[in-house]
Amino acid sequence: MPSTLAKIKSMLDSHIGKKLTVTSHVGRKKILTCKGKLSETFPAVFVVELDKDESAVERVSYSYTDVLTQNIKLEFENEEAEE
Repeated sequence: MPSTLAKIKSMLDSHIGKKLTVTSHVGRKKILTCKGKLSETFPAVFVVELDKDESAVERVSYSYTDVLTQNIKLEFENEEAEE
């Protein structure tokens, strides 16, 4: 796992357009898993477009801090897990 926010953003910049699975901790013993495509990165957040048939919402955004603190886990298709 990258150790700084800049490294996380750089890693995600190189994966724009790729499919991924996002596993997020939404509460006490609750885990939400969704699939989609990394669409954009911004200075503080990144946007994932979710698969339309699996989710009621089109897009979700996460901060790089979520990745750093391991509140979410990113797993890109055909690659090993990125935390």
